[in-house]
Amino acid sequence: MTAITFRGTGDSMGVPRVYCDCPVCEEARSGNRNRRYRSLVQIDDDNAGTMMIDCGPDWGRQMEAAGLRIVDRILITHAHFDHIGGLVEWADACRWLGKSGEAYAPSEVIKEIADRFPWLQRQIHFHAIDTPVQFGDWVTSCWRVNHGKNGYAYAYRFDNAATGKAWAYCSDAIGLTEEQQKPLYGLDLLVLGTSFYKEEFPYDTRSVYDVTEAAGLLRIWQPKRTVFTHMSHDIDLRREYELPEHSAFAETGMQLFI
Repeated sequence: MTAITFRGTGDSMGVPRVYCDCPVCEEARSGNRNRRYRSLVQIDDDNAGTMMIDCGPDWGRQMEAAGLRIVDRILITHAHFDHIGGLVEWADACRWLGKSGEAYAPSEVIKEIADRFPWLQRQIHFHAIDTPVQFGDWVTSCWRVNHGKNGYAYAYRFDNAATGKAWAYCSDAIGLTEEQQKPLYGLDLLVLGTSFYKEEFPYDTRSVYDVTEAAGLLRIWQPKRTVFTHMSHDIDLRREYELPEHSAFAETGMQLFI
């Protein structure tokens, strides 16, 4: 059994925005249901240990919420700040604990990180995941996806040959080609980034699917279950939305088993 816990469900700015007094941000300050740290999932598996996907600037608070001091490994989707801003804090934790952090990312992502933070490699060992890697019973692969005006990101797919289960994490994507969509077909679980319910900004200025676009894709991909993450302050968890069948918005601390 593998547990997936949503430690962060927010977009690049998180919720609340410091400048914003919209109803969602106000509720996030007082009631906390809409409070969203930057997107991150924690994966706990008896045979693979504890790992995370991404390490954004809220990583320290997310570790505290999880009751963790160290993590076995972190997979990185791309080198944008909201996905790597916590690497400095992780490196410092490794230094104080006398441990080496184990990070996995595609070669081009590792290069971007190394160019920006060359000293991180003193404490964190970066492994290229350009071909599938096995963690416990899960064969883990990643592939490049379009990230709209923000360039590119990577999505991760996990396959368990023993159980036949498969799930994927695709937090930052829009305008996927047919080839990029192929690993998303027929999953037991899909975690998909959708910053807005219906995003009104011009398409060429956008970087992530919205929920209405995702609904059309889910009819094609046919996952058994979908959880939406990477949400902006457009989405209010107190509201009722028309969502595709077998889908839901992620909430901080939400845990799934696969």
